[in-house]
Amino acid sequence: MKLIELLSVPDARPIDQLTENQLKELQRALSLLGYPVGDIDGLIGVRTRTAWTEFKTDVFQGNPTLIGKGSVQALQEKLDALSTQLTGILTDDSTKEDVIISIKRECKAQGIGLNSQIAYVLATTEWESAQTFRPVREAFWLSEEWRRNNLRYYPYYGRGYVQITWKDNYKKFSEILGIDLVNNPDQAMNPNIALFILVYGFKTGAFTGRSITDHITHQSVDFFNARRCINGLDKASQIKLLAEKYLAQI
Repeated sequence: MKLIELLSVPDARPIDQLTENQLKELQRALSLLGYPVGDIDGLIGVRTRTAWTEFKTDVFQGNPTLIGKGSVQALQEKLDALSTQLTGILTDDSTKEDVIISIKRECKAQGIGLNSQIAYVLATTEWESAQTFRPVREAFWLSEEWRRNNLRYYPYYGRGYVQITWKDNYKKFSEILGIDLVNNPDQAMNPNIALFILVYGFKTGAFTGRSITDHITHQSVDFFNARRCINGLDKASQIKLLAEKYLAQI
């Protein structure tokens, strides 16, 4: 993503003085980096303010309420580092080892940096992809005709390393990524897009409202309840064992 609207900001100013288009660009940029801004609507709210404050704290020290050339440049540099990941590191023929390396890189790019957190993301990917480490379709062992006839949210059924469902979620990730997943939901099967969604969901709590930091921090590691980030406590014990295996290997 290349910042265009924000480059027109001449001097440091409060973010609530940005135009609607500038705010939308800022929201999308922060979302790509894993900062939870809520809807990309061009409106200044608590979540957007908090996301910008977190970015300034993490990356560019200074007044957390202001945005200017220096902080915009820092934002662009972070986006440039992320862009390669979204545009082609992984292919449909990527090996399990390639995917594991890319997951580790993406986790760190989006601010999931603890080995215990990364181990849980890897464990989830193994489980949700049926050990293939490839994006899968919901009920992948059945036909598209079955999905059409049996899934009430068709064609917005689950796709990816961790599957997103329902039109609203496809629309949300369309706005974040700047691609049209609504009219072409199969793009969620692109391994680079699926990778971003996987890590973003864990980072921000986009899947269930629970983020990985709710359960795994420097102070506490709860591999069992971390399953709540994805699907309640379904198969929590099995995934906990996988996470412990990956943690021992990192």
